[in-house]
Amino acid sequence: MEGGMFRRGLVGYLPVHVVQGVVGLLTLVCFTRLLKPADYGLYALGFSTLSLCHTAVFTWLESAMARFLAPESRAGRLPAHFATLYRSWCAIAAVFAAVVVAALVVLPASLPVKAALAAGLCSILARSLVKLAQERRRAAGDVRGAAGLDIAQTVGGFLIALGLIFIGWRAAGAIAGVGMMAAICLVFVLPTELRGMSGGRFEGARARAYAAYGLPVSAALILVLALGAADRFLIAGYLGQGAVGVYHAGYTLANRTLDVLFLWLGMAGGPAMVAALERGGRPALIKAAGAQGAALIALTLPAATGLALVARPLAEVMVGPALRAGAAAVTPWIAASGFLCGMTVYYFNVAFTLGRRTSLMLVAMAIPAIANIALNVALIPRFGLQGAMWAATGSYALGAAASLVLGRRVLPLPLPARDIAGAGSASLIMALVVARLPAIGGASELLLKAAVGAAVYGLLALLMDVGGLRGRLPHWFAPARARTVT
Repeated sequence: MEGGMFRRGLVGYLPVHVVQGVVGLLTLVCFTRLLKPADYGLYALGFSTLSLCHTAVFTWLESAMARFLAPESRAGRLPAHFATLYRSWCAIAAVFAAVVVAALVVLPASLPVKAALAAGLCSILARSLVKLAQERRRAAGDVRGAAGLDIAQTVGGFLIALGLIFIGWRAAGAIAGVGMMAAICLVFVLPTELRGMSGGRFEGARARAYAAYGLPVSAALILVLALGAADRFLIAGYLGQGAVGVYHAGYTLANRTLDVLFLWLGMAGGPAMVAALERGGRPALIKAAGAQGAALIALTLPAATGLALVARPLAEVMVGPALRAGAAAVTPWIAASGFLCGMTVYYFNVAFTLGRRTSLMLVAMAIPAIANIALNVALIPRFGLQGAMWAATGSYALGAAASLVLGRRVLPLPLPARDIAGAGSASLIMALVVARLPAIGGASELLLKAAVGAAVYGLLALLMDVGGLRGRLPHWFAPARARTVT
């Protein structure tokens, strides 16, 4: 059953991540051309602030919605589940709004900086409510509903942001579009969600149990975000907002592409692993986790390698002239960092959430977060952006090791050593072949190297059966066959 849930998720969430990938690249293409480097850097800082605040304040509610929906549904306690979560949200949102207003009043910053921060922070309220609705749908197996919300926010947020930039909102407009689209989505989804509270009431003990589970998840995710955001603030302090724009362009070029793959597989695999553990215990979990780990390795390792190989022509096509050369230099290092981060968040750290030992996940993520800040402080003044790249890759490698070791103490998940070896070997051969292709530049070089690389890796992966692809792909993407009666 859980294998079917994983396959349905893969197929159902595929359009979401195709759209996210396309819009993410269009965002990079348009924003790096419409915004000055300093404004693009300010957009990066504002968006990082938005993500950090959202995670710190509201993500624990979203985590509790996803993790406890299945057991509360079986026990017939969903009204109390919804009432506790949504009423907790109302109380927190009121305090958060007051703090944001006070902070913006006293913050010693220029008007464009305040505008960008205000746009991001005000967007959090709408986004967090939509996220609660989306997590409920995802945990319940409503792939179409969760996917529809994602697509609407992705496309609508980009179009609104583009319009706001054109009318002169600059960095603030680039951030505000996301929140405005989330507010529009709430008009359609919130009434349905609130009806789920009918007959339920807020329960303090339940809220404390949800907080005990969810707050460590939020704290750990803050540390994950700090790994990807702290360097931007340090770069801004040492090198200025223009350097942040260059770094963020390269970071987005690599990390956004990998994020699409990891999110796609994670949105399908996460609920399947929870369902497997709840329904079939440890044996069912091991089977579901093995499929998830194999799929992650088989698809994301070659993607990271390919991004590093096509960094220069990809930047020539996607990034504005003012940021292009720097972005190309950043991309290979961030591709390696993105792969390590994705494996950590979407596989190794799942052991903590499934085992309900989220406090230990906080310890695991604190190690690379602290190391990242220390390495950036040590390396950026001496080596500039190169130092930030080294710090990012080293920190993510340390984080992956810490999560792997500590996670195995909680709930050992299968480590797909055979798939790592197969995917690594195929990726290495792919890299050797692509490296010998001519550097003709621009879109022609990008298409040539991407096509050859995909063909070489795909053939080798099938020959070596990386991730069990020969057996899995037909079942993942072919329609279900009717049962025959003999």
